[in-house]
This record gives sequence, C-alpha cells and structure tokens, in this order.
Amino acid sequence: MKRALAPRISTAHDQTTRPDHKHRTVTGTIRLEGVYKIFGEQPRGRALDLARSGMSKTDIQSMTDHVVGLADVNFSVNEGEIFVVMGLSGSGKSTAIRTVNKLHSVTAGSVWVGDVDIQTLSGPALQKVRRERIGMVFQHFALFPHRSVIDNVGYGLEVQGVGRHEREQLALEALGLVGLRAYAASMPGQLSGGMQQRVGLARALASDPEILLMDEAFSALDPLIRRQMQDEMIAIQRQLRKTILFITHDLNEALRLGDRVCIMRGGRVVQIGTPEEILTSPATGYVAEFVQDVDQGRVIRVSDVMVEPRPVVTGASLRSAVRAIGERTGSFVVNDHGHPEAVLTSADGIRALDDGSVDLAGALRTDFDRAAPTQTLNEVYASAGRGLPIAVVDGDGRLIGNLDPQDIMAELGRVESLIDGFEREVFL
Repeated sequence: MKRALAPRISTAHDQTTRPDHKHRTVTGTIRLEGVYKIFGEQPRGRALDLARSGMSKTDIQSMTDHVVGLADVNFSVNEGEIFVVMGLSGSGKSTAIRTVNKLHSVTAGSVWVGDVDIQTLSGPALQKVRRERIGMVFQHFALFPHRSVIDNVGYGLEVQGVGRHEREQLALEALGLVGLRAYAASMPGQLSGGMQQRVGLARALASDPEILLMDEAFSALDPLIRRQMQDEMIAIQRQLRKTILFITHDLNEALRLGDRVCIMRGGRVVQIGTPEEILTSPATGYVAEFVQDVDQGRVIRVSDVMVEPRPVVTGASLRSAVRAIGERTGSFVVNDHGHPEAVLTSADGIRALDDGSVDLAGALRTDFDRAAPTQTLNEVYASAGRGLPIAVVDGDGRLIGNLDPQDIMAELGRVESLIDGFEREVFL
C-alpha cells in the first residue's frame, strides 16, 4: 500500500568527490560525478580528450565538429532540498537533468540516484527507477487531451499496476495539494495554462516519488501565473520536502526557489551556492554580469548584514554610552531576558549632552522597529528609512543583532559594484 500524500497547505558549495559507493544507504539524493556528455559520431575520441584538458565548448566544436553538452560536471542534490541549475541556452542545464533519468547516456562519469548509478541501468530496472523513484514535470504540460484530469494524474499509478480505486484516491490527494480537486472530472482543454501545469505537477506527485525533476517547468507560463506556480511549489515543498532538481534560465526564479543554485556555462559548472552567496559573492565576471540586474533586496537577508549587538551597559553614564556607540547609529538597552526595550541613538545622545544632560534614561527612545534574521532587506526597507537602528531578534524576542540603515545601503551598493571587480565577459 502506498503511503498517502499530506494535505495541502498555503504557503554550500560543493564539487562532489567520489564516495565509497559500497556503503551508500541514503536515498532521495542525486549526485553527478565527473560527468561528460559529448554529442557526435565519436564522443569518446578526441573531443572528450580536449574537454578533459579544459578546452572550451566553442573551440572543441570548431576543431572536432562535436558538441560538448557537459564537461566534468560535479554536483550533489541533498535530500529534501530544491537544487536549481540555471544558465543560458547551450549551458548544459537541460542535458544535466536528462542524465538523471537516463534520457541521455553519459560519455563518462557517474550519475547516482540514491544508491544506484542510473547510467548502469537498462530495460526493466531502468523503467522501475523512472516509475517509482522519479517524478518529471515538463515545460509543456504533456497531458493526454482525451483523458480527464483525474485520469491524467493517475496515469503513472495505472502504469505501475495500482488498482483504479486506490489510484483515484491518490490522484485526488495530489490534486488537493495543487488546489484542483474540484476539477478532477474536467478535461485538460477546459483548464487554463497555469491549471494544466498544476495537473502536471499533481501527476508527478501522485506516485509519491523521492525525487522530482522539473525542466523549465514554469517557463511557458505568463509572468503572473508563473509566480503563482512558484508560490505553489514553495508551499508544497514546505510540506512534502521532496528532493527537487529544478532547471531554469531565469535567475530571479532560481534565486527565489533554490535552497542552492548551480550556474552553468558552456557545459561546465561555474558556481554553486546559496542564493545569498551567488548574489553577494559571485565567483566570476560571468556570474557578476548575471546578478547585477537582480533586485538584491529580495535575496539578501537581515542575517547577512546585521552586526553583533553591543547593548548599553547597565548603569553606564550618558557620555560613556554615547562613546560606546562608536560608528554605529545606535545601541539597544535590553532587559534581564535579553529583550530590547529602548535604543540610544548617537544623534539623541549627543543632543542631550549638548543640552547639558547627564541622564541616560532621558535620551532613550522606544519607537524602534524589530526584525527577524530571516527577513529580506526589502521587507525591512521601510523601517530602515526612519534612520533608526533595527533590533534583530530571535524567535523568543531576544536581541541577536543590530541592523543599521547605513549598513543596508552600503551592502546594496557593494553588491551592485561587484561587476567592477571583474573584466567584462561576452556571454557564450
């Protein structure tokens, strides 16, 4: 008996080394290890040797008339994460995902799905992995127009031999996840593009696979519908925690969805990192060119910019408290539980001293804002506009950081200027 799907809710760098595969026990992971894919009549000949030497895709094609799809690609997808591979046309991103279900055989290297090198499989063994462990969501829906929505969603289960009553129950649960249970009896042609893509996602989820492969799954949708689908994907992932390999050419989509992002160029991996790492520490000029037009405030989090708190010392004089602020805009006063209760700004303190006051309490203010470390800079931008330091607090309300408006501006300016540190590159 297959386990039921959960109900619907609303919602670091690595180049993998070859592990001892005799002891593999973890499932729901993907690993590409030293993978090459050469297209041409003699893929294991001179073109492969040149690719191994580090020669570019363009030069290899001009010298051998062979196309390099992948060259020494190494990455791992952790269990339960969304790993996004992105790049321009010809970068190798779609070739990479097609090696994971062996739609492409590799020229060299290994592709592990859990504890199995899928590239060594064929026939029934390969079909079994594809049907039972991997779900696929395509760019163009790939629905059967003559089948109802529920029959489309249950198709994979039907192929597996699951009885009609059970597969319809599982299909309804999957449709519930994507908000389309009421449309179970409809035909695909009666649904909008976004709804059809939800059916495709439900079909992939119905068999409860360990892994989802999503190749440009939302690229054919209008921008608004695309964002709604991204929201659906985020909400579903919070509940199901699938291992997802997601392919896109859209950096904004990659940064929004990915726990980690892999940027490819010319068949090779350029950089792997969290969205924050990709945006704030691009490895090459190519990556810097990509990220320079991204709204950094949507990606950079408070935790990336905040500094260690320096609370005002209990019993300190006004003068010593102002001196302790240093280059910061201000410091917070905390209670015995570590909760911020007031803030002393440098401006307020100096003003009080100029007026001849020595009373620390009289210079404090309580109209400061608080933020969580996981919030983005865009979410706290309005608060920063007040010019006051923001208290960064944990889930229990304890002060864990100072967020200074001037530091927010400095960080956004630093990221925007990163491209200046690299020579301009032509996108090939």
